[in-house]
Amino acid sequence: MKFHQLMTALFAVLFVAAGLNHFINMDFYVSIMPPYLPAQVELVMISGVFEVLGGVGLMLKQTRHLAAIGVVLLMLAVFPANLYMAMEPERFEQFSVLALYLRLPLQCLLIAWAWWIFQHSEKS
Repeated sequence: MKFHQLMTALFAVLFVAAGLNHFINMDFYVSIMPPYLPAQVELVMISGVFEVLGGVGLMLKQTRHLAAIGVVLLMLAVFPANLYMAMEPERFEQFSVLALYLRLPLQCLLIAWAWWIFQHSEKS
């Protein structure tokens, strides 16, 4: 297996697992939603579904290119939740302040990883 294939498969599995986790630990995901967003349960479910679909799409050569763009856009869309957590650390005492701040560059690294997958996938 080539490096790109391995890194794509790893990302895809992580993304599917993260999407499924939205349904397993829904209360947590709702708790990190910025309060200004409406329909928070529905948004958590929608983002979970799209994470699973994005991960599955990355696994398939025919959809990988489009799925990688979708994953980048989805991670940009959920970035406000990570920002909210960092800005309101007293609401998330189960995490250290450092962990809350580290989520921000981690999200950027994941976006860069998905963009790298996009750049190295063939258009279908």
